[in-house]
Amino acid sequence: MSHLFDRLNFLQKKSLGTFAGGHGELTRESRDWEEVYRNRWRHDKIVRSTHGVNCTGSCSWKIYVKSGIVTWETQQTDYPRTRPDLPNHEPRGCARGASYSWYLYSANRLKTPMIRKRLLQAWRQMRATMAPVAAWAAIQADPALRQSYVEVRGKGGFVRAGWDEATEIIGAANAYTAKTYGPDRVFGFSPIPAMSMVSYAAGSRYLSLLGGTCMSFYDWYCDLPPASPQTWGEQTDVPESADWYNSGFLILWGSNVPQTRTPDAHFYTEARYRGAKSAVICPDYSEAAKFGDIWLSPRAGTDSALAMAMGHVILREFHLDRQAEYFEDYCRRYTDMPLLVKLDERDGRFVPGRQLRASDFDGALGQGNNPEWKTVGIDEATGRIVVPNGSVGFRWEQHGSKAMEKAAGTAAGLSSEAEMTTGRWNLEQIADEEPISLKMSLILDDDRDDVVGVDFPYFGGQATENFVKCDHPEVLTHNVPVKRVQLADGEALVTTVFDLFCANYGLDRGLGGDWVTTDYDADVPYTPAWAEKITGVKRQAIITVAREFALNAEKTKGKSMVILGAGLNHWYHMDMNYRGIINMLVMCGCIGKSGGGWSHYVGQEKLRPQTGWTALAFALDWNRPPRQMNSTSCWYAHTDQWRYETVTANEILSPTAPPGDWDASIIDFNIRAERMGWLPSAPQLKTNPLEIGRAAKAAGVEPKDYIAERLKSGEIEMSCEDPDAPENWPRNLFVWRSNLLGSSGKGHEYFLKHLLGTEHGVLGKDLGEEGRVAPKEAKWHEEAPRGKLDLLVAIDFRMSTTCVYSDIVLPTASWYEKDDLNTSDMHPFIHPLSAAVDPAYQSKSDWEIFKAIARKFSEVAPEVLGLETDVVAVPILHDTAAELAQGSVLDWKKGECDLIPGKTAPAFIAVERDYPNLYKRFTALGPLMAKLGNGGKGISWDTKDEVHHLRDLNDPVTDEGVTKGMPKIETAIDAAEVILMLAPETNGQVAVKAWQALGKATGRDHTHLAEVKEDEKIRFRDVQAQPRKIISSPTWSGIESEEVCYNAGWTNVHELIPWRTLSGRQQLYQDHLWMRAFGEALCVYRPPVDLKTITKAINKDAAEGAPHVVLNFITPHQKWGIHSTYTDNLLMLTLSRGGPCVWISETDARKAGIVDNDWIELYNANGALTARAVVSQRIKEGTTFMYHAQEKIVNTPGSEMTGNRGGIHNSVTRAILKPTHMIGGYAQLSYGFNYYGTVGSNRDEFVIVRKMRKVDWLDRPRDASATPSLEAAE
Repeated sequence: MSHLFDRLNFLQKKSLGTFAGGHGELTRESRDWEEVYRNRWRHDKIVRSTHGVNCTGSCSWKIYVKSGIVTWETQQTDYPRTRPDLPNHEPRGCARGASYSWYLYSANRLKTPMIRKRLLQAWRQMRATMAPVAAWAAIQADPALRQSYVEVRGKGGFVRAGWDEATEIIGAANAYTAKTYGPDRVFGFSPIPAMSMVSYAAGSRYLSLLGGTCMSFYDWYCDLPPASPQTWGEQTDVPESADWYNSGFLILWGSNVPQTRTPDAHFYTEARYRGAKSAVICPDYSEAAKFGDIWLSPRAGTDSALAMAMGHVILREFHLDRQAEYFEDYCRRYTDMPLLVKLDERDGRFVPGRQLRASDFDGALGQGNNPEWKTVGIDEATGRIVVPNGSVGFRWEQHGSKAMEKAAGTAAGLSSEAEMTTGRWNLEQIADEEPISLKMSLILDDDRDDVVGVDFPYFGGQATENFVKCDHPEVLTHNVPVKRVQLADGEALVTTVFDLFCANYGLDRGLGGDWVTTDYDADVPYTPAWAEKITGVKRQAIITVAREFALNAEKTKGKSMVILGAGLNHWYHMDMNYRGIINMLVMCGCIGKSGGGWSHYVGQEKLRPQTGWTALAFALDWNRPPRQMNSTSCWYAHTDQWRYETVTANEILSPTAPPGDWDASIIDFNIRAERMGWLPSAPQLKTNPLEIGRAAKAAGVEPKDYIAERLKSGEIEMSCEDPDAPENWPRNLFVWRSNLLGSSGKGHEYFLKHLLGTEHGVLGKDLGEEGRVAPKEAKWHEEAPRGKLDLLVAIDFRMSTTCVYSDIVLPTASWYEKDDLNTSDMHPFIHPLSAAVDPAYQSKSDWEIFKAIARKFSEVAPEVLGLETDVVAVPILHDTAAELAQGSVLDWKKGECDLIPGKTAPAFIAVERDYPNLYKRFTALGPLMAKLGNGGKGISWDTKDEVHHLRDLNDPVTDEGVTKGMPKIETAIDAAEVILMLAPETNGQVAVKAWQALGKATGRDHTHLAEVKEDEKIRFRDVQAQPRKIISSPTWSGIESEEVCYNAGWTNVHELIPWRTLSGRQQLYQDHLWMRAFGEALCVYRPPVDLKTITKAINKDAAEGAPHVVLNFITPHQKWGIHSTYTDNLLMLTLSRGGPCVWISETDARKAGIVDNDWIELYNANGALTARAVVSQRIKEGTTFMYHAQEKIVNTPGSEMTGNRGGIHNSVTRAILKPTHMIGGYAQLSYGFNYYGTVGSNRDEFVIVRKMRKVDWLDRPRDASATPSLEAAE
């Protein structure tokens, strides 16, 4: 029968009769459709792989393959079992992950290398008569030719190209840039290496061998909470999700576990079935709110006020009215609460000053080494002022200036040559070999000499019209008990951190004075009544949650936990949100206790085999140190967002700030920080560092001395002081494993305008155009540059927004097409990514892509480069002896001190670059692993045995040349084996060596934590068979054990290993000068800042009287993308609104005349975006949500404000830096890559929301005359 007649079968009667008394029916319908489902099970093989995404799930998946094609996927459930008293892991329930294979063969898939047509035409024209580097130089030397492809970025125009041609262009551009400007003008951005460690390492290894700049991500994503290093000297070490089950009280604060941590959410549910109480704190009625016993809905941006009020209750009821024995003992042993603080007198008034040090006393209390870095307290039994073990001065006790100089040159703190050998860096209750018990407070008459008024800053009155402003004075004077002590320079008043702590919370302790109370209903800062006014949360709910949280912690010895997410961290004053919560946990003795603690989950941050990975990723086997840069400061400068800065330092300065040069712009503070060695610089110097290496050699002096003299004379300048000079532009940028321009790029339109030089939507004017005051330190150019980048290369498997704006796009393999490693914060397993099938079309894995680029670079480099001396500027690094560099803030450029590299300025380290052999170095393990060993976080160990094993495992290089006989790193599996062999988390022998190294510093034996695993070596094939649990190592502060779940701080509490802070304890008082100047020595409430992006000139709707509403713009994680998939996935688009959408409250929608599904526009001075409106009662009035990473490449109409395609969520944001995040050279407040630094916040932003009058899809042909053609340019 013909197909036509088959289609007409519906006219026939289908029934052929019934059976079973009419309960069944036989039909003539075809059952061929069932074959689709049968075929799904006729697979050839099942391969284990992992979803390598930033959701922390690290889910193991079964990949079903038929005839070399992935047909579908399901979640694996064969994880190693947990303990009998815990539920098993078995992540499950991720609908997003189940749709990932859609990408492999979709129209979105990148199939071949793509190059912008105008660039490719220019290249071929020049290359016909020139060598590769000369051809690229010719393009860059012709302004019209360069402009011809730069100005059309983002407007299509790609053509297919071959791998050889694409990699030759890239290699030539990199070689030209290194020769002309310096290798530090070649940048690379890739986030979250824990997702796919080898893929990240491929790019960073290439860049590090080149001398390029590897950019941080955690701070730029605004997932990095500065409060973590401030308090613990550690960045985001958190409990595994299974430990939720051990908790008795769980607060979900700004974290939407069921939505963003779907695979592990079952532990939260199971904990509640077990009897745990749960409070959920978030402004909107989230999916998490449904599961809480109580839901607290504070106004967005007021979380620190809520936390301070809860802290007020806990202090009052468990530390003052009644001293909970467990809490008091915990705080005495593990926090800086009993340590002494000197009070500074100013105009007859007192303010908290520095923590008292041994060096402040005559004879330094007998401390001969580093007394200025040893904190002191009072022994309760004897009344003596003592120097307890554990402070940072003990950590580096045997080392003076030479060791500090060496430490400055170590590989980003990964391996310290200044080995710790003191044996007194521990938390034993000992001082000078004598047992002690530190006095917590001077409140008793016998303990104090006087009571004085001490001034504390109060910022509640700075709230803008969109938040509740309190009419309390900006300085609150609280009475504090003090003791008079005789110091080397005279008598001084001192008090304990605990006494300052209680005063800061406004607690009446019977000492009199204003702005203190015992009444929760009093309108005094930090009471529940005060917090109710600011947050909107009822005071009784605040009291109840705080009391229940603390009661549970007291009864269970610390099993109260806060699960928090990046929602709290995206505010400008994020530190205050976090420190308020941390204070609660520390007061209740929850840190380091199983079932308790600080569970900060924002992304897949925990790269567990870290020290094995860093050696590979940053080429530490060949060169040390690598060149690294914190992205936030970098993008702020190079996208010229600083030129539009509306926030001044005076607006955020404390009313109690000491005298100083505080009247400066934000960029000025960043420049000072880079100049003093606090932050890295990229580029580093205005002069090409290769030229400096040659010049220093010709002059017969060390590069550091050559640079120091010329910096002082002004002959050499730091690049940061003139970011708009062409010599200081980033010239080449690699973006891989990332969608920088479609996701994380705060200030998206500034990227387009200044970095890329293409069509943009910036609506505001810069400081010069508005007639504002220009910065002091940054050189001002009247005309801001546009198009700083010569070349943008994106490596992706889909045509993302970043790819659309790139010059060259290289197709990479997906998670099912490559071999790699993956770990997570959420559980202790190491997972594989496995090549279930070959990369589709012409795509390659990231490892193979960068190998190809390295090979081509080595071919073209000899045209202009050979064996060169590079000079790397290294900031003062955390976890090295250099972190003792700057007890005082002194700027060499102002003549306040001499320029001493590595102490008062960055260290300058000479590094040899062998450019013709870069490829050979890329594919072999270099000699430094055997010569210098490996390490991390301040300790180091020998790795000769591991290098020997790798030579046997990966085979030695047999080709003649510089790498002959060295272990191969040819394939991604070879690279994975290097990581696994070198890391203590995956090699038991290395773990024992690492614990032994730490024991030299602590004077305690910790090897028992790993000895049982000493013979275990995890290989790549092992993790492909089943996820493997890692081995306990000193890299992390929890342990892997059959007795306890992984919990951060466990080794600090139970092994008495100090936190890596000034005091060696949990540092609640931050005494750095800039911390005190900006009012954040102690936690305070700071309302969101006014970014001034909505002005009369910008708000056209107000001027016209048109309906609109001004709302706080929030960008949370979404369930239709980001985790395990992206918003351009057809399945996810179908589940949502089919394109970008913005959520607003019913009340705000009525004000603006908006109904559900209307097209709306959001705009401010930064730019504009268009989206559909989702009108919902779950959104709080005054805020609007745009779930982030909704790209403008799918169903996005034009903007009425800009005339361009509507923007992304970051089109209406701009990065703004905070001076306290720039601090360096000061114990835990020292720079580390993805550890501490400026953070890209964006939630203080407000937008104008209006209904669109006309929806224009901009589907007309582009006007070719608007842009000069290539032919015209010729």
